[in-house]
Amino acid sequence: MESLDKQFAALADPTRRAILSRLGEGRATVAELAEPFAMSQPAISKHLKVLEQAGLVETLHEGTSRPRQLAPDGISAAKQYIEQMASYWPDRFDRLDAFLQSSKGKEE
Repeated sequence: MESLDKQFAALADPTRRAILSRLGEGRATVAELAEPFAMSQPAISKHLKVLEQAGLVETLHEGTSRPRQLAPDGISAAKQYIEQMASYWPDRFDRLDAFLQSSKGKEE
C-alpha cells in the first residue's frame, strides 16, 4: 500500500503529471524535460526523484547520458486500484437513486 500512496502523492503535482505526459512520448533527458517549464534543471531533477521513488519513472544509463523513461509497470498498482474503485461507483449511484426515489415518494 505504501507504493500506492507514493504514486498518488507523485501524481498529485501538476508538474510531475506534465513530466509523465512528456515521457509518454518517449525518453528524455533532464534538460529536455526542463525546457517547457520556468524552473531549473535541479528542480526538475527533484520532481524526477519523486517519480522514480514512486516507481513511475526509471533512469537509463547510456554512456554519460542519463535519460528518463516511463517505468514499464509503473502505473499498474494505481490503475488496478482505480479500476477496482470504479466498479463500486455505479452500484452506489444506483442505490442512491433508488433511495432518493423512495424518499421522494414518501414526501408526496
